[in-house]
Amino acid sequence: MNERCVLQSLYIAAVLFLTAVVIRAQTEAPHGQIEASIEVAVVRPHPAATMHNNFRFQKNRFELEDQPLLKMIAFAYSLNARQIVHAPGWLAEKRWDMSGTTNLTADATLPQEQQLVRQLLKERFGLLFHREKREMPAYALQVVNGQPKLTGAADPKVQPLEWTEGNGSQRTENYRSSTMTDFILIKQLFMDRPLVDQTGLTGRYDFKLRYAYGDAPNADAEVDTPPTQFTAIKEQLGLKFEPVKTPVDAFVIDHIELPTAN
Repeated sequence: MNERCVLQSLYIAAVLFLTAVVIRAQTEAPHGQIEASIEVAVVRPHPAATMHNNFRFQKNRFELEDQPLLKMIAFAYSLNARQIVHAPGWLAEKRWDMSGTTNLTADATLPQEQQLVRQLLKERFGLLFHREKREMPAYALQVVNGQPKLTGAADPKVQPLEWTEGNGSQRTENYRSSTMTDFILIKQLFMDRPLVDQTGLTGRYDFKLRYAYGDAPNADAEVDTPPTQFTAIKEQLGLKFEPVKTPVDAFVIDHIELPTAN
């Protein structure tokens, strides 16, 4: 599979992933989280004839269906697909169903979800990697004219919460008590380049981003049709993604294999 096909596959999986799933964090959960770990895990190839995207962590159980490993690595380590180096083609081509139990008693927070997926990748797929700096095209998230259009979080002590609503080509992303790091984690899955944060913003914010993906609306489009994503980020958030070429952390895969037996 060539690079373009790999990226297209990851993009499609990301769209399904964020359409089907709310990345949850419990309101009452403290910032000092317990160390999340998997107690039992079952991993099977996903039936090729069935499309059933599911990505759910609910209390002490998890269920991940129809998931390519390339997307799982990107999610677990907050990466864009282009940062993943030496990835064999089957990471995007083959899809997996993974389910089991964890040591948690409440729904996993976003960092805990990442931690659990990292454990799956290491223990069941033998993932070994190292990081190195490589210069590559990226998008730098920057503030427009020094004036972000962001509202401070109503309660910055709660865990971040991100959820997506969508209809056809229109999408609304909702962020609660989220940092720029949280925002970039979500956007990484959709972009054709890695993202770097150059905003200098360190707070937590509540905001929405409403946009249409695909071709830009034409002059005959309905009045309430939202703009395309890059325009929406600038108009609604006072931020922009500026194309740059800069050193970026490359995630170099040293070893990965088909899963061990259940």
